[in-house]
Amino acid sequence: MLKGIDPIISPYLLKVIDEMGHGDEILLADGNYPVESAGKNHDSIVVRADGIGIPSLLEAIMKLFPLDTYVDYNVVLMMSEKGQPEIWKKYEQILDSSGETVRIKKVPRLEFYDVAAKSYAIVASGERALYANILLKKGVV
Repeated sequence: MLKGIDPIISPYLLKVIDEMGHGDEILLADGNYPVESAGKNHDSIVVRADGIGIPSLLEAIMKLFPLDTYVDYNVVLMMSEKGQPEIWKKYEQILDSSGETVRIKKVPRLEFYDVAAKSYAIVASGERALYANILLKKGVV
């Protein structure tokens, strides 16, 4: 047992984010994202977080995770054809309160799949909101 780590972060997820290096990316995927096939096809590590929503995961991870400040963007969001997803407001609040320098890039769905294919890890969440996928690029401490 460790102090100060949100219990939402499983021991395996903690291990994975610790192993990540500068520039590695982690995808927090909603419940509709093809995590297993995407992970297997691209050698990404798949971490199960069934039943947990992405806002809770994002808040817990951002307490431990530095964002990359040496790039044009360090957060990538999947765009919807029907306007901005409501969940993005929660993400913006969490990211703004993290103390990190946040640079967001919004990309269309098919382009997002290409970008996310390079992820070090994919977290399979229980998030039900559509277009809720968010990619984080790790920085340095």
